[in-house]
Amino acid sequence: MNVFLLFYSQTMKKNFLLLLSFALFHCAQAQDAAFSRIPDAQVKGLDGKKMQTADLSNNGKPMVISMWATWCKPCIRELNAISDMYVDWQDETGVKLIAISIDDSRNATKVGPFVHGAGWEYEVYIDENQDFKRLLNVNTIPHTFLVNGKGEIVWQHNGYTAGDEDELYELIKKVAAGEPLSRSSH
Repeated sequence: MNVFLLFYSQTMKKNFLLLLSFALFHCAQAQDAAFSRIPDAQVKGLDGKKMQTADLSNNGKPMVISMWATWCKPCIRELNAISDMYVDWQDETGVKLIAISIDDSRNATKVGPFVHGAGWEYEVYIDENQDFKRLLNVNTIPHTFLVNGKGEIVWQHNGYTAGDEDELYELIKKVAAGEPLSRSSH
């Protein structure tokens, strides 16, 4: 009888692990699907006009959405590094970078002067209530999203290390050429 219980226990354990693996795989796919499109939230332009994030587009070309803040040193380093090459990136791929500040209402007045002082040629919006940040499940910044021409988020990365912009550019070129990105590039 003990042999039977041992066999039964091992079989149940294997079935449980198989079921758990299946569930985790499909949860990961569902999470990817849940964030495959840009979620809709209201943000404010530097001119004070409100707009919906679902309206962000680039005429079928790739977009980069960078979540940042004026107090975030890695964010500033990343956006400065991209700024140095941005015109070339646009010429080669048609990419548009949209920088969305998560500075709250107390610091929102600093965003415009900061951006103008940095000389960034990006579209910049402010997510004062951090609604867009929450919808994208952003916990740390900088958090960078690559969006294809259909408005689908195809890659994301958080944090910044010098050279990350080179990897981003390689991915932008693939997306601009219509190449799919592998799951490992998420």
